[in-house]
Amino acid sequence: MKLHELQPNPGARRQARRLGRGHGSGRGKTAGRGTKGQKARAGGQIPPRFEGGQIPLVKRLPFKRGIGHVLIDRVQYAAVNLRQLNEFPAGSTVNAEDLARAGVLRSPAEPYKVLGDGELAHPLEVHAPHFSASARAKIEAVGGKAVETPQE
Repeated sequence: MKLHELQPNPGARRQARRLGRGHGSGRGKTAGRGTKGQKARAGGQIPPRFEGGQIPLVKRLPFKRGIGHVLIDRVQYAAVNLRQLNEFPAGSTVNAEDLARAGVLRSPAEPYKVLGDGELAHPLEVHAPHFSASARAKIEAVGGKAVETPQE
């Protein structure tokens, strides 16, 4: 097959509808645009934000500048619950690398906090940058240790 022999499959390409070419075409005179009005004119698109003359949403909302330092500086902590720590063997030491290896954290560098949801079945030595008060109490209640270590 040669380049000049290539052609689309039969019926795959339709001819463009020729507008404004006389009454007999069925699309003559106003070319399917109706009579008068903004949408009948050339370049007469209405922007998507237009609300029919009503005060637009962007003008009804209060005027705020920027997104605020609160959102920029916020640290999103991953939650590590006590019930997730039960899969580690009794008496072992649990840190960020162990949690990431077990799939609890996405990476060892991810900031996280140990929360007190669930019960701890056996004593563990848990190293974490942050603990909730209930998590610390439950870990120590079963004979474990909650060690607060700064995250790298």
